[in-house]
Amino acid sequence: MSEQWSDFDSRRGLRDGSVELSRVGRVGQGPGPYEPYLLYDPNGEVVSEVSTWIRDLAVADLSPRTMRSYCYAALMWFRVLWTVHVSWDRATEAETAALVGWFMVAPNPQRRRSSGLPGGVNIKTGKPHLNAGYGAATVNLTLAAVRNFYEFHARWSRGPVLNPVPASAHRRKALSHRSPLEMKQPFRRAPYRRRASHALPRSIPDGQWVELFGSMTCDRDRALLECFVSSGARAEELLGARTSDIDWANQRLSVISKGTRERRWVPLSPEAMTWLGRYLGSSKVDPDDPLWRTLRGPQRPLSYSAARRIVQRANAAAETNWTLHDLRHTASIRMVNSGVLTLPEVQVVLGHADLHTTSRYAVPRAEEVIAKMQEFHARAHQPSPGYSPGYAAEDINAVFGARKRTDDVQG
Repeated sequence: MSEQWSDFDSRRGLRDGSVELSRVGRVGQGPGPYEPYLLYDPNGEVVSEVSTWIRDLAVADLSPRTMRSYCYAALMWFRVLWTVHVSWDRATEAETAALVGWFMVAPNPQRRRSSGLPGGVNIKTGKPHLNAGYGAATVNLTLAAVRNFYEFHARWSRGPVLNPVPASAHRRKALSHRSPLEMKQPFRRAPYRRRASHALPRSIPDGQWVELFGSMTCDRDRALLECFVSSGARAEELLGARTSDIDWANQRLSVISKGTRERRWVPLSPEAMTWLGRYLGSSKVDPDDPLWRTLRGPQRPLSYSAARRIVQRANAAAETNWTLHDLRHTASIRMVNSGVLTLPEVQVVLGHADLHTTSRYAVPRAEEVIAKMQEFHARAHQPSPGYSPGYAAEDINAVFGARKRTDDVQG
């Protein structure tokens, strides 16, 4: 009985923040493409239940990045189970509540480099600062991954009788047998899911773009930023390119699309080609070498974290909070507002599967609307000249001349 009360106190402590979640276990590289990632327990042993699940996801042709995200979601879940001393096949909804409660009160270590007051708004960019905790997308992805983990084992008659992560019956009813021509029916979120925000994309204004580009300290960083804002490629797509993927004659770059994982061409501006030439001309490279490489120590591919640090250092100097993905937003809004490309053509360049996603970039930016409103308020609003009612038009013409119209008299 005392052990049960101890587990109860651990769950309650995770929810209110009085119990720290143990940073035990880790995610490591797997032996091959059909098991790209492994989850290790506190003793360094592989968690076989997660490995079996990951192999099934690999056979189902999920992308390696998705499997990596699911492995980290499973790591968070198992850390909760290890903290409350509950086996994975005896987990209940109480452990899910403990996990979500911990997400709500725990600080996110990835936000340590974020500048500005959490929850506030950056005056220069107009973007809100990230909160110190975990976002709604992280919570919802973790819950979706854990539910999928238990659904997989339930097909093989393993695990608890009830899935510890409840689903939404309203969502199943709203999405089942729905014609694509019908309007999307609203539905309630499943228990413990967080309300996700869908903010409109923001681009970097021209003045701040010049400041951001001018803060770059080497040709590699200048080439990287120019390739971002001219191609509109995602960070994963651009950072995964190789030197042989550049088509110098046609000013374009071959990248692997994030969704379909197929090759597609993205355009590059003349400025991007110039900076690429300066960057690649400073060192000897092979066609099979990664296009973006580190500059210090032994050469290795430039990771997403390293590329993000480039923008973070510029943010610290300029007191801004731009991100790598804002560079893609900047390229997209420039294309839409150019008057040269149609919306379907911008969709092809960006690699969107749905035109509705591309149409979000056609919505006017808040700063543009505010600038027009300031211009509207700056106009002189003077009342039109007129005369009090009751005077005859002939008398007004005799005194002030025939320039005044009869409408002015009546107005």
